[in-house]
Parts: sequence; C-alpha cells; structure tokens
Amino acid sequence: MYANSHFITSSQTEAHAQLQTQVERHAQHPFRKPITDYNRSAFDDSIARWQAAGSKPLILDAGCGVGLSTFNLAQQYPDHFVIGVDQSEDRITRNTQWPDAIPDNCLRVRADLVDYWRLLMDSGIRPQRHYILYPNPWPKIGHLTRRWHGHAIFPTVVALGGALECRSNWQIYIEEFAAALHVLTQQEVACESYAPDHCITPFEQKYLASGHGLWRCRIQLAGG
Repeated sequence: MYANSHFITSSQTEAHAQLQTQVERHAQHPFRKPITDYNRSAFDDSIARWQAAGSKPLILDAGCGVGLSTFNLAQQYPDHFVIGVDQSEDRITRNTQWPDAIPDNCLRVRADLVDYWRLLMDSGIRPQRHYILYPNPWPKIGHLTRRWHGHAIFPTVVALGGALECRSNWQIYIEEFAAALHVLTQQEVACESYAPDHCITPFEQKYLASGHGLWRCRIQLAGG
C-alpha cells in the first residue's frame, strides 16, 4: 500500500455553522424521493440471502467500496451476517484478491445507500451494528449537505438504531457527525483519535501509512 495519500485541505476550520439548523430541518421533514426499482430489487435480493443464511444479527457496512471492510467485519463477528453496500459497480465487482478466503457470512450489494437505508427502515429490519467507514469528506464549506450527517437521510440512519460507528481522516467530519448525533438523540458523543491495531479498509491502511490522524465516533442507539 503506497503511503501517498494527500492530507485534506479545507477553508473550514471547525464544525459548520449551519449544521444544527440543517439536521433539525431534516428531522422535521422526512425524505420523500422515490425509491428506484433497481435499488428495491438489490435490497430484496440481499435480504433474501441474509434470511437464507439464518437471519443472524445483521451488520451493515455502509459504503463498503471494494469490500475489504465487509470481509474483515465478517471475520471479526462470525456469529453475525455482514452486508456491504456501495453504489459503484466498479468497486463492488472488482476482482480484488484478498489474502484470506472470503467468509460465508457476508455479501456485497451494489445499491444507493439513500434508498437502501430507507428500505431497511420500511421493512422493519434493524442492523445490530452499523459502520460508515471513511466516507467522502466533501471538505468545501458549501458541501455540508453532501456529507452524510448533513444529508436529508441522516435521521433515517439514526432511527435504524444499533451500534453506529463512523471513521474519517478529517477530524471536522467526525466532530460534525458527533454533533449531528447529539442533535437527534440528545446523547453526548465524543470525537476521538483512533489508532487501529488492524486496518480493516484500504483507505484506513493508506491513511495510516501516509501519516494521517484517524478519528472516530461511536454511539449505542435504541433498537438494532
């Protein structure tokens, strides 16, 4: 893994001034964009495969990329079933040769997370654990609504419950994520520096090798 990842640069030096207003607005106005047939079909297929495997406690790897995190989580939690979701066909279908055999308690799904999260909510299926690992930081000040915690879908993400964890190499992203969680749950959520014993995603490995600081926040939500 090449240690050549650029550090995030942004004119934003602290949590966005409009974050709380944005989160509160989204909480009051549910997201109503129509769900596409493709995403519904992908969701139905993945849930059928999960059920065929015994409906074990579910872990959602949101934005799984090439799937290394999905495989690592499946190995870490052998009594769970891990569904990794990513919208990129190239990443999902990439023939990446991992050193270990692919666990049989996981799968990767090509789907839009915005639709997948809403379908989970509508179906009554709740992940026991939920990971959002190194999402696109969208570091420009005007990009707040492109960050997951500034997106209209975020109240749904929180309503799914379970143990939710987000990691990033941009401290402000995690500070905002934690602040948005506080707005919706009234729970105190810490942004903490994080040094993994074992990197579970290619980005985590590359960022650590490049000397980046890694940050995370974790919360135990109701349900799950």
